Amino acid sequence: MNPLDSSTENNRNDTPQSGVAPGIALGPSRKREEYTVGWICALPIELAAARAMLDERHKPLPQMANDSNAYEYGSIYGHNIVIACLPSGEYGTTSATAVAKDMLRSFSIRVGLMVGIGGGVPQHGVHLGDVVISKPSGEFGGVVQYDFGKAMNEGKFIRTGSLNSPPKALLTALSTLQSDVEMYGDQSYGHIDELAKRYPVMKKTYALPESLKDVLFKAEDQHDGSGSCEACLSHFTPLRQGTGDRSREVHYGLIASGNQVMKDAKRRDDIFG
Repeated sequence: MNPLDSSTENNRNDTPQSGVAPGIALGPSRKREEYTVGWICALPIELAAARAMLDERHKPLPQMANDSNAYEYGSIYGHNIVIACLPSGEYGTTSATAVAKDMLRSFSIRVGLMVGIGGGVPQHGVHLGDVVISKPSGEFGGVVQYDFGKAMNEGKFIRTGSLNSPPKALLTALSTLQSDVEMYGDQSYGHIDELAKRYPVMKKTYALPESLKDVLFKAEDQHDGSGSCEACLSHFTPLRQGTGDRSREVHYGLIASGNQVMKDAKRRDDIFG
């Protein structure tokens, strides 16, 4: 008997793994081997956005034994997708690896995506609301583990942690995406508008770019973290104080990842500057 067969009694757990609001119809579930795209989120707010972007949501499959993930099932543009989020309160590559391993055991994943909120590096032109897509560069395969490497003399640190390059199919699709943006412009606003229509409660938080206030302070300006950035305007003069009237941009290049949440702007600049 196929260990991935959802009818295997030893692997069954009939508790649904996806939350469904009253009145939301779910499409029929697919076979495990038909789910070939795995999407991992780090935060619940990212999971909500991922679920809302599905063209169709599917009925959940019974949970496999020894799989701790909770999954959302669905499809986008004909691709069957399973979405999982890191356990609440856990961060970093170690936790993400554990989620990915369970996902790979339960489904026939061909493409894995890590999608979520990142801390931008402003000197590279990244603004609040922009999108960054990892792309191989030189010896690095698109994602660099910034806290993995060799500590050398005089405080020098050589980063050696890098993921393999994405599959060729994704890189060729990325080339097509870049070409589409050049020809037709950014289509993401249309997708966000559609999201707001389908899930009105998400409109204020997810779909109003004009409400964004892109406040950038100097790296040496120390914040106590107890309030919003606006509360610091009385103490520091920002380098940038833009609003949502700026068009969103898509950037392509290396993405840094690690087990530490980067909250120190000065250290960030020392590492990525």
